[in-house]
Amino acid sequence: MMIHPASVHFAMVLPVVAATFGIAYMISKKEILSKITARATLIAALAMIAAWYTGNQAGPQIFDYLSETGKHELLEHKELGLYLAISMGIIALLQIAGCRLKKFGLQTLATLLLIGAMLTTFLQGKDGGEIVYNYGMPFKAYMMEKSLKEAAATADEEEDCDAQVEAYEDALDDISSLSEEVDTIYGNTPKADENEDND
Repeated sequence: MMIHPASVHFAMVLPVVAATFGIAYMISKKEILSKITARATLIAALAMIAAWYTGNQAGPQIFDYLSETGKHELLEHKELGLYLAISMGIIALLQIAGCRLKKFGLQTLATLLLIGAMLTTFLQGKDGGEIVYNYGMPFKAYMMEKSLKEAAATADEEEDCDAQVEAYEDALDDISSLSEEVDTIYGNTPKADENEDND
């Protein structure tokens, strides 16, 4: 789960680096910049593929905890990530071909496509941040609220006080279990373990 945020940083930065070298090559037409651009674009493409792969592994871990809107956003994010990974692979091949064949026009086209992919990556990063902060961070509260509402509905149906208390105790158990699952997903140390470590 925690590998995806790290890989995303490379996928965001490396296309910018490659595009910068590409623009410098377009201006100077120096062969050394042509080679650097091709290699930097290839590395950026690999980073993009790694970001998509790690995201593809992380997504299912939180999918069930998201609201319907959050699930929809996550699926769109995954789809755009796949398109970006494929696009960056194609752009890298164009850059390498342009470099090897010494075709300025082909590398210029690849650089322009790279800039477009880079801007789309920024949009993808924004969407990813929204999933984390708008849907990912509150999903724990969303599930807690759902458990408490179900407990309240069950308690309303029961006339016996003990049964009503039991409904809320079950909800608390669900919330505790949810907290442990979330901590596991995010790699956090459960509070009980922290207390044991302190002892």
